Amino acid sequence: MVRFISALILVSLSFNMFAAETVMRTLKLMGSRYEISVVAANQAEGDRYIDLAVAEISRIEKSISSWDVASQTSEVNRNAGIAPVKVDPELFQLIERALQISKITDGAFDISYAAMDRIWTFDGSLQEMPEEEIIRQSVAKVGYENIVLNRAEQTVFLKLPGMKIGFGAIGKGYSADRAKALLMEKGVVAGMINASGDLNCWGQRPDGTPWLVGITNPMNKNRVFAWFPIENSAVVTSGDYEKFVLLKGKRYAHIIDPRTGYPASGLVSVSIFAPKAELADALATSVFVMGIEAGINLVNQLAGIECILVDDQGKVYYSKNIKKNEQEMEIAARQK
Repeated sequence: MVRFISALILVSLSFNMFAAETVMRTLKLMGSRYEISVVAANQAEGDRYIDLAVAEISRIEKSISSWDVASQTSEVNRNAGIAPVKVDPELFQLIERALQISKITDGAFDISYAAMDRIWTFDGSLQEMPEEEIIRQSVAKVGYENIVLNRAEQTVFLKLPGMKIGFGAIGKGYSADRAKALLMEKGVVAGMINASGDLNCWGQRPDGTPWLVGITNPMNKNRVFAWFPIENSAVVTSGDYEKFVLLKGKRYAHIIDPRTGYPASGLVSVSIFAPKAELADALATSVFVMGIEAGINLVNQLAGIECILVDDQGKVYYSKNIKKNEQEMEIAARQK
């Protein structure tokens, strides 16, 4: 399941008040663009805090990366269909939570998607639908029910030979949560972790105002159609407006349904608001796959979770408790 996270535009983070300032660094971590911002007394202090966050994210990558042959995740994948693998409690618990999300989304989220063949391309080269049999074969080794956890032994076993797990739809959100938690433990009063669009923040900017997040208009990515103040919470947006394919007049997203092997269709943007970026990350992908009705019904049943959806016609949908301004948030046709 390939994901493209865009649709987050941040306001300027340069403020000075009461000897505090916002220090920001942009760098590449976990194969993605990260922006780490902290409120600190000065540049030197801010840099020290950011160094701690970078070290924490790098530590997580060594455990969950399926590209690093030395990672525990790679060891689990190598032993698919062979034997259980003992892993650290942190990785075990992350997989455990991922399976819980798979259950509540009826498999729309599934970390075993990593075994799928990459038969869909979104670079303009795909001109016709792949054959049904090829698609069927690509999902033959996908299925969260075949991930077996032994809590007593702290082992993970993939039942089917060739199965794989990957954390592309949850790992960056988890890293943002862990970096935030570490910095808060170290006494950082406010900050923002933007893990390639998986955003988590806490505290306030030096001038006492909340952090602001803008949701990009998916019909015109150079414009924002809604601004939200964010305090001690996370926002993740999944969008397909730069990576999709049109086949026989129908638009298909680059986000693949792990249950069927077919791309999601109907939505162009899903924004999830949640207490943690890990959960928001997973739900953004899940809701994109589930579609408007099923996705909103799910979100409405989850305490503390809200969403904004935009369909391929530009119509905006909201979960029941989202604070909205209809005039501000409606995407007008003239903006296309």
